[in-house]
Amino acid sequence: MSPDLKETFKDSGAAVRPAPSPPAPAALAAKVRTLAPSMTRSMQRVAEAVAHDPAGCAALTVTGLAARTGTSEATVVRTSRLLGYPGYRDLRLALAALAAQQATGRAPAVTADIAVDDALPDVVAKLAQEEQQCLADTAAGLDLTQLEAAVGALAAARRIDVYGIGASNLVGQDLVQKLLRIGLIAHAHSDPHLAVTNAVQMRAGDVAVAITHSGRTTDVIEPLRVAFDHGATTIAITGRPDGDIASYADHILTTSTARESELRPAAMSSRTSQLLVVDCLFVGVAQRTYETAAPALSASYEALAHRHSPRSPAR
Repeated sequence: MSPDLKETFKDSGAAVRPAPSPPAPAALAAKVRTLAPSMTRSMQRVAEAVAHDPAGCAALTVTGLAARTGTSEATVVRTSRLLGYPGYRDLRLALAALAAQQATGRAPAVTADIAVDDALPDVVAKLAQEEQQCLADTAAGLDLTQLEAAVGALAAARRIDVYGIGASNLVGQDLVQKLLRIGLIAHAHSDPHLAVTNAVQMRAGDVAVAITHSGRTTDVIEPLRVAFDHGATTIAITGRPDGDIASYADHILTTSTARESELRPAAMSSRTSQLLVVDCLFVGVAQRTYETAAPALSASYEALAHRHSPRSPAR
């Protein structure tokens, strides 16, 4: 897309991004878990019904599902679209496919909250289960069209800035370290003032990456908006693709999160899925730039090799 056309879209307040693909049937439950907190209560009833009983709901017309959930036909259609389907007919097809998959006998996923008096072995088992489910949900719900576009932008970038606060900043630093190792120019910004002042220098050919689970973190949204307005390609890694961050993102990569609890808030559990997305981006970029990435990675290993060599025993 030409810079002029992108600028036209920016002037209208809408980011330009590839049309999202409808989620695969296996991703439906993950999509519900991700988006339910931002839904109205009536939409939550529809979403919970289709996630918990895909076979039963697949057999219902839009009128039947509205009656079952005590909502309206319009609410059912809006919920279908929010979940990523063009309409209720497409959601019904996905529900039927999901029901068929479940009928094969695969055990359902089990999640459980961690209690303050849980024994340590139980904590380990519960956390391992939650992490596995979180990674599976993220992989199932990741829009590969958006991922491919984001990889292409990063691989061709003149400069890459990454914005994140708190736990998301740790993920941002991980992405930057990986990109630096394959010879790309990348910087991670956790100070919101420095992030904005650096974003002012972004131009077409540069890429800005914002990481925010909530999609509403002002200190992350603001530098992304500035980079977007200055012509940079913008990428959002977020658990809330309908959040404020979406207004300034050319490409959105949606993450899932383990069930939130008192001892493990979303800001902590979201990091697992964010790291998976970062690894997908890195590997994709390394593949695209292999001729330069491989020598750069080897050089970085060699530069650090002496730091990992066993020390001679003290005399």
